[in-house]
Amino acid sequence: MWSVPESADDRTDWPVSPPPPWPASVRATLWWHRSTPEAREHGPGGPIVPMTLAMMVDYLDSPVGPYREILASPVLRRGLIPAMALPFIAVDSEPSVHGGREHWKLPKVLADFSGDVLGSFTAVGDGWKVETSALPRGPRLPIVGGLTFAQPGENGDLHRASARLRGRFRYARVTVDAEGPTLSRWLRSGTHHGIVITSGSMATGPARTAR
Repeated sequence: MWSVPESADDRTDWPVSPPPPWPASVRATLWWHRSTPEAREHGPGGPIVPMTLAMMVDYLDSPVGPYREILASPVLRRGLIPAMALPFIAVDSEPSVHGGREHWKLPKVLADFSGDVLGSFTAVGDGWKVETSALPRGPRLPIVGGLTFAQPGENGDLHRASARLRGRFRYARVTVDAEGPTLSRWLRSGTHHGIVITSGSMATGPARTAR
């Protein structure tokens, strides 16, 4: 499965999860920055948008229960709507690991999380660590939209899926400290533009395979 070392795992005996769609209530912090020169090495190849997008998510409920997550796309895949390609994603739920790998070709691994996703939050895995501190500013505003991801698969195929989101957000400055074999080179430490989703509902649909 396509991944960076931080998301590599040969385990296969994960608890089985239900198929999509996966509805969920969420709180989250998202941030972005211009991609580093090294980011392209860990991207999906082909035409890209040189922007890195990352997020910490607290799923308050889901088909596999509550869990927390970190994910990051080194670059965005170019298209009418730029799509994330995720070689790095980690959660604290074994059924969620199964769901990511089985239903969406996402290289989920287990990690430990602590703190408040809308404030100071930490994710720690095998040989890596990401800390975030979000400082929201301004009013809470409505948000309606979605995120698309496109995962490289075997034999050159592509697995596309979308997550639809509705809720409320605030602009934020997000301070990030990232450590890891590759993360320190493409998930830039420092303070970045971002948003916090103070409350929201999200539904992730099934992946569609194309070449």
